[in-house]
Amino acid sequence: MRFWFARGAEISLREQLFAQVVLAILSGDVAPGERLPSTRELARRFRLHPNTVSAAYRRLERDGWLESRRGSGVFVRKSAPDLPADSPLALDHLIANLFRQARERGFPPEAIRRRLREWLAFQPPIRFLLIEPDRELRRIVEAEMREVLAVPVKSVGLRERALTRAAARAIPVVLPSKANLVRKLLPPHAELLTLQIESPSSSLAHWLPAPYDALVAVASRWPEFLKWARAMLLAAGFAPESLIFRDARRRDWQRGLEQAAAVVADSLTAQAVSKTIRVVRFPLLSEPSRRELKRWEQQIRPPLRSRL
Repeated sequence: MRFWFARGAEISLREQLFAQVVLAILSGDVAPGERLPSTRELARRFRLHPNTVSAAYRRLERDGWLESRRGSGVFVRKSAPDLPADSPLALDHLIANLFRQARERGFPPEAIRRRLREWLAFQPPIRFLLIEPDRELRRIVEAEMREVLAVPVKSVGLRERALTRAAARAIPVVLPSKANLVRKLLPPHAELLTLQIESPSSSLAHWLPAPYDALVAVASRWPEFLKWARAMLLAAGFAPESLIFRDARRRDWQRGLEQAAAVVADSLTAQAVSKTIRVVRFPLLSEPSRRELKRWEQQIRPPLRSRL
């Protein structure tokens, strides 16, 4: 087992020894049950004070990494304790595994360091970028993303030059139908978050069975929403004569909506319907996709406690 110590560093020699032993155990450089060098041997080999080595070993034993056997020495425990997900050592473990696997594949140390420097030079994302060619659909999904996220959200079509420019320092987002196409337009290393659409049955559950005497309106700026809603409502048992459809891009689209028992609308159009009319808001983004957006947001906007 090899050790490296940086004298004069901000991290004490005791902490350096502690971390290196833990990483050696996690990465498999030392095996369960293996005997470690004695306090005296380590102190002499690396010109450390024996108290420094003893203190590190005591902490390793207290935390469950090592065990002392009277008259035999210090040994690695058969089972290692679990590391908290947010522990710095958990990250160190991942980095150590990266270096070990790279060495095993024959990559020279300088090549590994050079590539790491290149990756670290990448600027972190500062916003989400929705990529969707359908303008009206894009406006609806962008509005729903803004409801969920506190960081900036922008959107763009599929024009390659505009997409490439907008994708700088952004997390690209796409709907399932365009995922394969958008992937070809992005750099090979780029992340791509695919959002899922909500199931229609969840928003219509409280309307079933369909009331035979209810006049229901459907309103949206997105033509596909109107077609989709028509098929969905008819399949749910609504009579064709009980449904009216309004293209919210037209100036007089709200005329007569007060006669309807309710207006089914997409998230964006629902905001424009008169407050005196009952609106059944139909979100497009599924709840799992909303949670996934919040999780990815932590890459851009870490929790407050981590910034204090």
